[in-house]
Amino acid sequence: MDYNFSDDFLIKENSKFEIGKHETKYKGKINKDEAKQLLEIEKEKLRLLQEKLYADGSQSLLIVLQAMDAAGKDSLIEHVFGGVNPQGCEVTSFKTPSSKDYSHDFIWRHYLALPAKGKIGIFNRSHYESVLVCKVHPEYNLSEKTWTDVKQFDDKFWENRYESIRNFEKHLANNGTKIIKIFLNVSKEEQKERFLDRINEEDKNWKFAEGDITERGFWDDYQKAYEKAIKETSTDSAPWFVIPADQKWFSRVAAIQIIIDKLEEMDLQFPELSGKEKKALAESKNKLENEK
Repeated sequence: MDYNFSDDFLIKENSKFEIGKHETKYKGKINKDEAKQLLEIEKEKLRLLQEKLYADGSQSLLIVLQAMDAAGKDSLIEHVFGGVNPQGCEVTSFKTPSSKDYSHDFIWRHYLALPAKGKIGIFNRSHYESVLVCKVHPEYNLSEKTWTDVKQFDDKFWENRYESIRNFEKHLANNGTKIIKIFLNVSKEEQKERFLDRINEEDKNWKFAEGDITERGFWDDYQKAYEKAIKETSTDSAPWFVIPADQKWFSRVAAIQIIIDKLEEMDLQFPELSGKEKKALAESKNKLENEK
């Protein structure tokens, strides 16, 4: 099987991105069984590359996952990163900001969760919530106490936020953190089916929240917010990838290939021992082999 999907879903910098022109269902040549086989092969590649990233210790990788509810973010993380050493990979799921978070700027809490050099960091939701849910529900911004009226959230306000995000990500890229941003593009029809599954299947009831239905009523507003955010912030150093997500088996294999390609671009190397270190290693080997 010779498939690679990295370039298929890349949103290039300054492109005229329109979310409605991007498929939510994959219609290519690979089938479900082939995708599952390919995923297992790619998981082993990812495991080895993550080990090399950890050993190299000069760079880090940040993966941002965004999507509408029930698009499959949690299951993608489980199936793609299940074989990775947990010492070198950390997932941060961002919930509603706390009062402490609101006492700082909107990116503050995300700085605290950035991956150290040698590690992979996964943001399950991210700093983008401040130009997504906060744009659909601008009253949420009032919690920061810097503003007193939703009328203050005009076009200039949002342009400043996009600029802050671009600058934040450029700073990270310039200092050794490579960035991949993935939007799982699920259809409204598929979301409905997944919500119904959560209601009808008892072991999935815990996943369903009444607020999910409320937010579904803002579907069109969220699509516009995602379109604008992706268009404004997909850059060469921090690109967005818009992956069809109606079939989870496909979104997983597409995502892992995008991640693998980025790690391979990083030209990671295992540390090379100095002459002194090699000598000490040989002495240690000799001691072990001659133990009585």
